[in-house]
Amino acid sequence: MTKIAPSILSADFLNLKQEIQDISLGGADLIHLDVMDGNYVPNITFGMPIIKSIKKISSIPLDVHLMIDKPERYIDDFIDAGADILTIHAEATTHLHRTIQLIKSRGIKAGVSLNPATPLDVLEYIMDELDLILLMSVNPGFGGQSFIKAVERKIQTLKNRISADYSNVLIEVDGGIKLDNAKHIADLGADILVIGSDIFSYNDVRARTEQFKILVSE
Repeated sequence: MTKIAPSILSADFLNLKQEIQDISLGGADLIHLDVMDGNYVPNITFGMPIIKSIKKISSIPLDVHLMIDKPERYIDDFIDAGADILTIHAEATTHLHRTIQLIKSRGIKAGVSLNPATPLDVLEYIMDELDLILLMSVNPGFGGQSFIKAVERKIQTLKNRISADYSNVLIEVDGGIKLDNAKHIADLGADILVIGSDIFSYNDVRARTEQFKILVSE
């Protein structure tokens, strides 16, 4: 069953505790946390203190997506803050294999993210180390962007490769996912859908989360 991972990048931070409770009651499977450094991507979001605070109020696994340069510098810090899944960008680190091994050595799940124009070949010699592959379906840095249609073929290609040789690796898709395309993206092969503005821009966050859960379960 496809999982739903609401991204708090689009949440109301003045009402964050309530909105986390709402997505929890709505059936969210993961909480997606986009950490941006203003260097690797042209935006700055939040860091370890926010993650640590969310960990205190929610039992839902924290899916931490590091959109930062040289993420190997902060792996231990984000795990100590409460990350259950830690995903780094292949484009952001020189020693991808070493950094994935560091994450795995701490006993949590490790993921690699690829930007829309980054080919899947980057993963060829690391697939057997991964729990998750996050395909960006927008150019990273800001919420509310439109889904890049060319990524559909990328999802299908990766799904075929995983099904043949790496059946335990999950495919996560992040960017431009709305109620009108979520089922299609899930059917292409996505195991996890990251959804931001199309959940948190609605007055009833719980009901909107439930809509997505029902849709991808059909």
